[in-house]
Amino acid sequence: MNWIAIAIGGALGAMARYGVSTLVFDASAQRFPYATLSVNVLGSFAMGFLFVIIAEKAMLPPVMRSMLMVGFLGAFTTFSTFSLDALGLWQNGHLLMALVYALGTVVLCLAAVCLGVWLTRLFLI
Repeated sequence: MNWIAIAIGGALGAMARYGVSTLVFDASAQRFPYATLSVNVLGSFAMGFLFVIIAEKAMLPPVMRSMLMVGFLGAFTTFSTFSLDALGLWQNGHLLMALVYALGTVVLCLAAVCLGVWLTRLFLI
């Protein structure tokens, strides 16, 4: 059942990401990645909201965690999961680890995308 819930949530999350990105992209004229920033901020907010509603308060059945937090938000943005992980470290008294994780994630992911672009351009010219 979890696999089906994740698949449904993932499909809906991907469509939501496309919809939000299309709306914001049209408005921003691509000078700054407002579409990605908007999706990441909205997804992070939704992850926090759903974490409390589903995991802490058990106001929805556990399968909804799979559908909404893993499927929907996983397709909408993985940044929401990153944000929840960093917050968990911080709230558990690991401030330095949370800062290293947050900074490391941003720096390493930026480096990885740059390396991917460079290698692909190098070998697929």
